[in-house]
Amino acid sequence: MTRPLDWMRDAAAAREAAGLVRRLSVTTAHDVVDLAGNDYLGLRHHPAVVAGAVAAAETYGAGAGASRLVTGTLDVHDELERALVGLTGAPSALVLSSGYQANLAVVAGLADAGTLVVSDEHAHASLIDGCRLSRAAVNVARHNDVDHVAELLARRDVPRAVVIAESVYSVLGDAAPIEDLVALTAEAGALLVVDEAHALGVLGPDGTGLLAAAGALGAEHVVATGTLSKSFAAQGGVVLADPVVRDHLVNTARPFVYDTGLAPASAGAALAAVGVLREHPQLLALVHANAARLAEACGIPVPVAAVMSVEMPGPHETVEAVERARAEGVRIGAFRPPSTPDGSSRLRLTAHADHGPDDLERACAVLADLVPARV
Repeated sequence: MTRPLDWMRDAAAAREAAGLVRRLSVTTAHDVVDLAGNDYLGLRHHPAVVAGAVAAAETYGAGAGASRLVTGTLDVHDELERALVGLTGAPSALVLSSGYQANLAVVAGLADAGTLVVSDEHAHASLIDGCRLSRAAVNVARHNDVDHVAELLARRDVPRAVVIAESVYSVLGDAAPIEDLVALTAEAGALLVVDEAHALGVLGPDGTGLLAAAGALGAEHVVATGTLSKSFAAQGGVVLADPVVRDHLVNTARPFVYDTGLAPASAGAALAAVGVLREHPQLLALVHANAARLAEACGIPVPVAAVMSVEMPGPHETVEAVERARAEGVRIGAFRPPSTPDGSSRLRLTAHADHGPDDLERACAVLADLVPARV
């Protein structure tokens, strides 16, 4: 008989040998150029955003205190939802405690045993977990292959269907064929769920996302999810959808119903970040200019949004490159299986609007030195 933790020790040894160990590392240095975090607009330390967090905490306390269906819906939640509707033009908004919870709530709340879910093979883990919670039949479509999605929808033998995609994918940084998916799902009588985590604040008119850019955010069969932890510099998640969808989630989605409401400080910070973005739409141009410069240094195509990645020979080489960059004062990400949908190992980079010319050139010099080692 083995001891209860032996299988964990064996798994840890296997990860070590494969170069796939993850360890928590406390971020203490503030003199590095951060190309690993998702603070795309550079608002995490913006005075107005910090002040928004402080004011909300002073007004409402440290936490929401309960589920939003009990006493946990606060004025700041309502203000934030109205601000997100005002920014994006969506019919309604519902904020949750994280982007992960938002995806769980939408997929598990909108799909059931009478639903076929067609999910892109590069979908985020939160969307995959939502599929599992829903107990729906799930078909995985080839990445960004609209014809395959149509083929899978045509085979359905249940009343309802949900198609899942990300507007910008978090590893490769490529965009989904949004307009084609919107048209296909409308014709097929299916719901379209799009995770806009990496597009809100970065793409579309004034940072409204790719669905808004396609004029599809108001369509009743389109549901967008997003996070408040990237462009909006705080924490939390949001669902943007028809009010009928919002009401359904409020009443049925377990990740919303049974979860404590979004912390006031996070809601206040995100609310302020929305205001900063509306006052300074030029932040979008800065993100894209910096992304183009980073891509040039790495010898890769200019990304659609702020996310880009550089394929490496393997996990060991990826970790080594990240450590070399850190020693030179540049923080980049290491994405390795199972975090990568195609099984590759990659350096993962993100552009930020607040990277000035000196920091950017410092980072590019380091990256240019790392890139030859990837092939």
